[in-house]
Amino acid sequence: MIQKKLYRTLETVASKSFASEKELLVEILQQIVANEQVNVTGGRLWKLDLNVKGYKLIFQTGNVPKIKWDFVLKLKDYPIFNEITRQRTILANETNEELRKKGIFKYSASGVATKIKYNDQSYYEYLIAFNSDSVGDELRYTLNIVATLLTSKISERRISASRKYLIADLDKAKELQKSILPEHEYTFQNYEIFGVTLPAEILGGDYFDYLQIGNDEERLGITVGDAASKGISAAAEAMYISGAIRMASTFQMKISPMMFRLNNLINKIFSDDRFTTLFYGEISNDKKGLFLYANAGHNPPIFYSSAAKSISFLEPTGPLLGPAPNSKYETDSINFSAGDLLVIFTDGIVEAANEKFEFYGEQKLMELIKKNSQLSPKEICYLVIESVNKFATVNSKYQDDKTVVVIKRKR
Repeated sequence: MIQKKLYRTLETVASKSFASEKELLVEILQQIVANEQVNVTGGRLWKLDLNVKGYKLIFQTGNVPKIKWDFVLKLKDYPIFNEITRQRTILANETNEELRKKGIFKYSASGVATKIKYNDQSYYEYLIAFNSDSVGDELRYTLNIVATLLTSKISERRISASRKYLIADLDKAKELQKSILPEHEYTFQNYEIFGVTLPAEILGGDYFDYLQIGNDEERLGITVGDAASKGISAAAEAMYISGAIRMASTFQMKISPMMFRLNNLINKIFSDDRFTTLFYGEISNDKKGLFLYANAGHNPPIFYSSAAKSISFLEPTGPLLGPAPNSKYETDSINFSAGDLLVIFTDGIVEAANEKFEFYGEQKLMELIKKNSQLSPKEICYLVIESVNKFATVNSKYQDDKTVVVIKRKR
């Protein structure tokens, strides 16, 4: 969740008007170094310059030893740059003696913007690098998200002047997207399920699905996802991922291997500025109400225990899908008793904003669930949407796609 919240914070900053790409990148770097949750002490921005056959330092900030401004990272001295093309973010030991004299013994670097071909190799236009006392997977995942955001915003800047929407094609795409969504209401064994999604624009990046696993009607997969950004590109990614999950369900794969393969597929197929969050769970005819799930960086669903009248959260079991290949995803579980509820939702619910830019938030959602736990999933879904729409500012540019899926065990 720290990664997702950081993304949202930086996305708000990056959505401002900047005179240049450098100004955008510098602002984000400063925001990251100032963010205590990220735990970095300094950052540097490098730009590829083929005239000098390397990356030139164009900005540095933080409480770290400063590098001279004409310093160049020669491509021939850093064969590991080729790994950045494949992995986006690398963590490595510094080999340059001049940098080691500055006390830089380990470094992290992420590629940003498009890739440029040079001598049969590809290199990102920009590198962002950070100093940190804890250089590990958590930092790597965080920097992948930052690099994804920056690549997306730079891409938006470059194509905004030429972007055109064809109304007829959009209408066809909207109908296609609607066709892949399941019926809202679903009954499976002792469970009632209801889901609804409302795109912020004509097309949306949210999606949900109910997946019959195998031919024995003993398991049902429920998935809720949120592709980054909004509009056509997010909708295309959502439709692709939804189809991939449907195909995977026919092979009856276990959850963790399925998420692992899905992440690598998204990383390979989509451009560097795309990622998605995904929650996937399975209910069955298990008498104890076993529910297995994996959460790839998605908003933690809210589980309401009818007997205890308490709420718990199904926290992420792995990172967002897309930015980091070969990521691991754990499988966790809960048990449904009669009357228990699981509410799965996307950012557009809790991050819907009013005219003061105050978020709807998880607290309001929890209170609504507790107060109305005796109702059906359909009634709860509509109450959530109604409550959010009353709270949020109409036509606000901060609104996102909204999706809610509610699962309730009847007996």
